Amino acid sequence: MENLYQVLKLWHIVSFVFMSIPLFNLIVVNERALMGASFNYGTDQYMENIIRHGAVRCYVFQTSAFLSGILMLVVGPWGIEALWTNYILLAKTVLLFTLMGLLSFVHFSLQPKINSHFKDVTPDTKVPDNFLASVKPFRVLRKRLATFCLFLVVTAIILGMQVYAPFGFTLNIILIGLAGLFAWRVNKTLVLFGWV
Repeated sequence: MENLYQVLKLWHIVSFVFMSIPLFNLIVVNERALMGASFNYGTDQYMENIIRHGAVRCYVFQTSAFLSGILMLVVGPWGIEALWTNYILLAKTVLLFTLMGLLSFVHFSLQPKINSHFKDVTPDTKVPDNFLASVKPFRVLRKRLATFCLFLVVTAIILGMQVYAPFGFTLNIILIGLAGLFAWRVNKTLVLFGWV
């Protein structure tokens, strides 16, 4: 049983690490901005494909994190009741469901609106001058939501580090504040050198 618990723990951690899709989507969007404001079929379609297909991957990693977490509680020493008796586990669960809800909003509501603009566009299509301007509000909202999701993922990881030994209140505030600062920075810049 101990080996199974350790495998579940690894699966849980790796699932959360792979939920960093918002980070890489923000990097892709910021790289696209370097190519100018005019429409470029190949570049814009490539970027949209990366973001569109990332949603399914993220659902898989979110589901993996949820299932491995539940199985760890069932197999491990705490039992399923720890979900509502351990405030850190409860907070992580709420964050995970919030992430799933935001992803669902983007995937089922926002992304189809963006896709509808691109559905009839081919490499030979002459797009109107205001084409990207009509897509921009949806892309801006998607970017803001990706920023918020990145913040939630990093916050969930910070909390995950505290399941067995909670940090102090002040350290939590500082770390969660740094998570917010990092998410904001990734939204605004290319983060060419990672943390720096």
